[in-house]
Amino acid sequence: MKECDEAIRAARREIDWMGQLPAQAAQAVLKTYRQAWVNFFNPDHPAKRPTSKARLRSRPAVDVPQARDLQIKRVNRRWGAVNLPKIGRVRFRWTKDLPGVTKGGPAGRITGARLVKDASGWQIVFRTQTMAAAVMDTHPGPVVGIDRGITVALALSDQTTREHGPWLTRGEREHLRRLEKRSARRRAARPPGQRTSHRLTRTYDRIARLRATAKRRAVNWQHQTTTELADTFSVVVVEDLKITNMVRSAKGTIEQPGRNVRQKAGLNRAVTGQAWGRTVTPTGAYPAWKAGTAYTTGTRVSHSGADYECRQPHTASAGWEPSNVPALWLRLS
Repeated sequence: MKECDEAIRAARREIDWMGQLPAQAAQAVLKTYRQAWVNFFNPDHPAKRPTSKARLRSRPAVDVPQARDLQIKRVNRRWGAVNLPKIGRVRFRWTKDLPGVTKGGPAGRITGARLVKDASGWQIVFRTQTMAAAVMDTHPGPVVGIDRGITVALALSDQTTREHGPWLTRGEREHLRRLEKRSARRRAARPPGQRTSHRLTRTYDRIARLRATAKRRAVNWQHQTTTELADTFSVVVVEDLKITNMVRSAKGTIEQPGRNVRQKAGLNRAVTGQAWGRTVTPTGAYPAWKAGTAYTTGTRVSHSGADYECRQPHTASAGWEPSNVPALWLRLS
């Protein structure tokens, strides 16, 4: 790493665009690149071979490894200010209490930050180090099973459902359809090898902003729903669906062409739009979702009526039969 740091210093003096990047950010990129190869050659790590990313197609991100010069300050209820290398003082939208900055906020400290550009603009993410929460007693709530669907997002075994409306309004969906048709016309009219025009680039940006709006609304509903489930139930059972296999194309091959390809494509879009995996996958963002290391073998069978609750962990009830498809138990506390 010492030789690599010296090479970065020499390159920053000779290459203009590298000189514009903060030195610590350049070192962080090199460290990440080296770790990617270390993970690839590690037989116990599932990482694949690192691949090159096009500058214009990848998401720009700049890392700020140290927090000593950030000087984060809350301006008012909605806005905060931070110092960024090569830029100076910048305002950002205050959306969450930060340890060591917010009065009465969580105990801990900020260790760094990262700037990421998406369809909505530049976002800043703060890395924090907080005190581990005390282990809570077992959740006293009931046990519930969840069946994921398209018409009804989540059907629970207690005869209740969790539903949501369209992620985009009717006007937004029509606007998105027209933008996609416009981009298709301009893309078809572009000669092969010619660079993307500014008009087509602006159309792509407008499409990305609309899709980002839909994703934010979906993530917001998923966060609220999973928090409510974690506060209500002690154990949640979900089918271990192979979503990647479910949304595969039905085109087939030239020798064996598929059937009902357009219908299957519409079904795939509906399944992908529901984001089943993100809805029921526990993450570190919710301390209430604890380690889901207890598994049972079971899959839902067809019957009249709703799914039955499994009253005893690791066993199957009348609505579940043993099979080779595991159903994941997510324990909440």
